[in-house]
Amino acid sequence: MAIDLTQYAIGDFYDEALVRPNRARGHAKAVVQLLRGMDEDELEARQVSADLAIKEMGVTFTVYNAEQGNMIDRAWPYDIIPRIIPKSEWDRIEKGLAQRVKALNRFIDDLYNGQQIVHDGVFPMEVLADSKNFRKQCIGVKPPLGIWAHICGSDLVRDADGTMYVLEDNLRVPSGVSYMLENRQITKRIFPELFEEYAPLPVDDYPTNLQEMLAALAPTPRKRPSIAVLTPGIYNSAYFEHAYLAQQMGAHLVQGSDLFVDKDDCVYMRTISGPQRVEVIYRRIDDEFMDPEVFNPESMLGVPGLMRAWKSGNVGLANAPGAGVADDKVVYAFVPDIIRYYLNEEPLIPNVPTFRCMYKDEREYVLDHIDELVVKPANESGGYGMLIGPRATRAERNKFAGLIKANPRNYIAQPTLQISTVPTVVGKTVEPRHVDLRPFILSGKKITVTTGGLTRVALRKGSLVVNSSQGGGSKDTWIVEA
Repeated sequence: MAIDLTQYAIGDFYDEALVRPNRARGHAKAVVQLLRGMDEDELEARQVSADLAIKEMGVTFTVYNAEQGNMIDRAWPYDIIPRIIPKSEWDRIEKGLAQRVKALNRFIDDLYNGQQIVHDGVFPMEVLADSKNFRKQCIGVKPPLGIWAHICGSDLVRDADGTMYVLEDNLRVPSGVSYMLENRQITKRIFPELFEEYAPLPVDDYPTNLQEMLAALAPTPRKRPSIAVLTPGIYNSAYFEHAYLAQQMGAHLVQGSDLFVDKDDCVYMRTISGPQRVEVIYRRIDDEFMDPEVFNPESMLGVPGLMRAWKSGNVGLANAPGAGVADDKVVYAFVPDIIRYYLNEEPLIPNVPTFRCMYKDEREYVLDHIDELVVKPANESGGYGMLIGPRATRAERNKFAGLIKANPRNYIAQPTLQISTVPTVVGKTVEPRHVDLRPFILSGKKITVTTGGLTRVALRKGSLVVNSSQGGGSKDTWIVEA
């Protein structure tokens, strides 16, 4: 039986591919036409083929198994129907992301060197004072090029009217780019005929761009400095990505125990041929574990003396320690003002309207309308620790009201967006599922934005949670000339 898109239930949402059931948007006509011409068995067979390819290629992520009390590897969940975005729209998004990360880097540098934005009354001292990710050990540091967040992943969502918003910024150790790259390779195998209709902008230059950006952080600039990817190890949820990027860049993959800092505050890697100097580290461990001399003294993941080496200018670190001060959902609410303050420009991509519970009038509104809002704590990630008011029980809403009253600075609230949908394989048919988009922005001598990014999809019907650890999956994202 042929795929029937006349029953495709868009509802009140903006669908990225169809204007209404069976009628494609201009930029998605070739995809929709291909689906219409396919029967149910072929659709299922292509999805099964993609799932087998993922297992064959070893594309995995690691999750905690609460029942067994251990970590398990799972095959990366991938949906074969690509998401299509016209380049005319993407050009503005790309400029908006570059604008945003430029302002955020200026902001972080200011917080550690003068705090002029606080003195000018644009950013509240109370937010900074209670920040879990502000590192006093970084005060006065001037990193190379004045950049703290070299790799940023900003999550974008589209509302029912088609407007694209920034949902949050990830400036500590953003993950997911390896899955973006692998998704493209799998799509080429599963839907080769679509590449005759479209010429999506490439994404496979990311490892080269990442390597060039990291190389620019070396104490002595040269084309091929010694670069290492610092991983917490095989049990980390993003270990596949750490290994993948190291291999793609020709960099060393190391754990903290592989490195040491000598008396001259230089970093060396232990090898069978003796110590080898490391000039740049792409760290995939959190600040508090990176150097037991400075942060958590019980950390077995970091490198004693690494902060000394960085402050002495003998090693480049990406992202820089302390960059997470801007990776805070309360700070997020001030980003439009941050852009205006440092760049004297209006934001090109808007924030989702946000209520800051630290302010009495906004807090009272949140408490009065908690059944309508999404409430988020300042520093949780992965979709954890938040309340989706319309879907919560009375007991859950009462619990969150108590948390807000006890620590208002730690919470923001946002309206429940009608997040856009895309056609997604469900068994032998196609149904709409909600998505977000995480482009990756590299900041070095220049700012580079991936052409597209990682589209994450909520595979469960009606769910808005796209995180892979909570039942989400992903799609290939194509930027095309419409």
